[in-house]
Amino acid sequence: MSGAPVIAVDIALEADAWGEEARWRPLVETVAAAVAKRDELIVPEAAELSLVLTDDARIRVLNRDWRGFDKPTNVLSFPAADADDDDPGPLLGDVVVAYETTAGEAAAEGKRFDDHVAHLLVHGLLHLFGFDHEADDEADEMEALETEILAGLGIADPYRED
Repeated sequence: MSGAPVIAVDIALEADAWGEEARWRPLVETVAAAVAKRDELIVPEAAELSLVLTDDARIRVLNRDWRGFDKPTNVLSFPAADADDDDPGPLLGDVVVAYETTAGEAAAEGKRFDDHVAHLLVHGLLHLFGFDHEADDEADEMEALETEILAGLGIADPYRED
């Protein structure tokens, strides 16, 4: 097999605010391709990602049940691989993004909504590949990688403070 690795994406829309899948598929596939081509990552053959575009009510339940935080959040990741596994996949896991929180953050931070969604997708995908931000050094590494991937997509550094 030649060429860059590919991550197939299954998109589930759970909230009408997101609109049609066709609106999001090009962005999601572009982000997945940008992540897949990174040398830092081992992308398994036939890699698959499940993306759920939902609302604050649904993500609040997931955040409460899986993380113990009874509040909505912008993005959650559920890796298919165990934390002990060195390599993911081919089923990478699920990324869930909440519309209201994401839209509110984008507006408050003066970001384009699509750019913020792209950032959250990169962030969520990196979690599926084992990246984390619990410790400062891990956070610095993950943020630097996110920033590089987004720059390659023409998106400004999401961590830059004006």
